[in-house]
Amino acid sequence: MRRADRLFLIIHALRGRRTALQARQLAGTLGVSLRTVYRDVADLQLSGVPIEGEAGVGYLLRKGSDIPPLMFTADELESLVVGTRFVRAFAGQKLAESAQAALLKIEAVLPADLRERATRTRIYAPIWRDQSKTDFAALIDRLNAAITDSQVLRLDYSDEAGRTSTREVEPLCLAFWGGKWTLGTWCRLRVGFRNFRPDRIAGCTVTGERFGEVDGRNLDAYLEAMRGYYEGMEG
Repeated sequence: MRRADRLFLIIHALRGRRTALQARQLAGTLGVSLRTVYRDVADLQLSGVPIEGEAGVGYLLRKGSDIPPLMFTADELESLVVGTRFVRAFAGQKLAESAQAALLKIEAVLPADLRERATRTRIYAPIWRDQSKTDFAALIDRLNAAITDSQVLRLDYSDEAGRTSTREVEPLCLAFWGGKWTLGTWCRLRVGFRNFRPDRIAGCTVTGERFGEVDGRNLDAYLEAMRGYYEGMEG
């Protein structure tokens, strides 16, 4: 996490609080050491942020420096919490950390009753990751990065029948189907849109080539093709 992002999160974690926030809790949330939290808070205080408190006691924003709470209903907030839990359980590590950081910012400026409601929601997505699941989460991160950067990928792939092939693809999107992910692509071998399941990808290499926006083979065209395919199945 960048230092600027960390300082931003510390300020938001302190906003709206009536009781001191322990440095140890901040360290655990941010994934840093206590020494880092002490140094960051001291730097914020020197820069004029009205933080009161000290190491071993906890920290508060000086009274009168708060900002109005976000206008979320209880149900809206619960949906955000549940969504964050699902991202943490099923997405890549980078997305999971970003979702948790976003939720921290939201909760930091909520009234106490809504913040408490957020912790009480009983819809869970338990996180259990052995090495294979950790590796899979890393693959989802790599695929997502390739989509964002328009990077051509070389995939070593095994289909449902066990047939293997090597494909160069232009990755367009990731979709989660409540148990399985699919990678939507333009496949250069088949000269058409193809979906690949990340759990069947044996190797994934970034070729170093970037692809551009081309009518008929971009995300909009892919979504239109998939819509037509599924509507045809229903008919």
